[in-house]
Amino acid sequence: MDARPAAGSVFPAEWRHDHGDCAIRLYCRGTGRYAKVSYPQQYGIYSEIETAEAVMRFNLKGEIVYLRGKGQDWPHPQEWLKRTIGNDWLYYSTGGYNGVVEAIGEYYLPNTPYPTNSLLGGRPFELPAVSQLIASWPDLLAEAVAELSPGLPGHAREILARMLSNDPQALQARAAELFAINGGRVTVLPPDARHVDYDVVPVHVNEGCLYKCRFCRVKSERPYRRRPWDEVEIQIQRLRDWFGGDTVNVNSLFLGEHDALAAGSEMILAAIDRARAVLGLADSAMAGGNVFLFGSVDSLLAAPASLFEALDRSSCQVYINVGLESVDQESLDQLGKPLAAARVMQAFHRIQEINGSLAGVEVTANFIMDDLAPGHLPSLVKLLGEGVAKTRSKGCIYLSPLAVGSPSRSKVMDFYRLKQLSRLPTFLYIIQRL
Repeated sequence: MDARPAAGSVFPAEWRHDHGDCAIRLYCRGTGRYAKVSYPQQYGIYSEIETAEAVMRFNLKGEIVYLRGKGQDWPHPQEWLKRTIGNDWLYYSTGGYNGVVEAIGEYYLPNTPYPTNSLLGGRPFELPAVSQLIASWPDLLAEAVAELSPGLPGHAREILARMLSNDPQALQARAAELFAINGGRVTVLPPDARHVDYDVVPVHVNEGCLYKCRFCRVKSERPYRRRPWDEVEIQIQRLRDWFGGDTVNVNSLFLGEHDALAAGSEMILAAIDRARAVLGLADSAMAGGNVFLFGSVDSLLAAPASLFEALDRSSCQVYINVGLESVDQESLDQLGKPLAAARVMQAFHRIQEINGSLAGVEVTANFIMDDLAPGHLPSLVKLLGEGVAKTRSKGCIYLSPLAVGSPSRSKVMDFYRLKQLSRLPTFLYIIQRL
């Protein structure tokens, strides 16, 4: 089960065994297409162990990826924990469904264990049922394996042994291996990665960012550097080995680090083609393919039209996220963003041109929603209203406060006022790392 099947082959039929309060299911099929739904959805191919206390799901390498408690003290029967490839546990809460989907474009809110800029959500990791399950799942798994193993055939016992070997220490070591392959942890993913539940293969074609804005708390301090092709090629080969058979559950790339658009047309197109071929993403159990990357005002304006046209012709939907922050000069200076407001405005209009002409490419933009200089919010309201000829369903605007980890009802109300005045889809930017 650890090895990826050859192209065109299929996994064995779903298999189940019950014993007492425990059940094991192998080769389970989740949905093969990402969708916006108001009920729990499992994607791809996975294994599951269910006990009286919890439901545990594992990827094709036997690593736990999903946890849900079953007791009366579990916060909500439709909420769960997900473990990322960077070994973070995220708690997915409903948040009242309607309020969440209007605010972030998704029905479930990913609550992180680290400070972020989310204005929504509570503190699920402080709930005893949640923290205890994160701590106790290895013991629950060991008990289930002991109960189930005597009645299982050899291949199922091998899978259970693999699950047991992937204990918290092994999972942390695996995450460290991933960070070493990429040259560091992915400190922030583009907000558009929400469309695939942040399930991406990270391939870094550059390092650092161009601007080093004073307000930014998530981007690295490394000097900006384009990586040479041989480094990218080695990285892709190592990622293939790291993901192993579980690439069958991934159909999307994140080109990093913080301004992959500045890496140039040749590198971007070559990296997409090579990574998809080597990792076999076209044969994923998940339909379609996606590429996510960050850009900057300068890299966006410098990029030739031929690059966007080539991306539009590719087999992937491409999302490029650009930090604009403000079109008010005094506010840009206050933020420490080394740009002229006229340049930011030029980039905004370039974004509208790309989104209006290319179906396979979507460029999204980020703005600060805090009070900065007196001209910031008025200029932002004017831009998102009068600056767009008509209401559009494409080209999301992501708004974020400067404060980190400080939920605020007043800021949420500010967001809804801005959203109502915007002619573009407008959401809160949920900062999530990998």
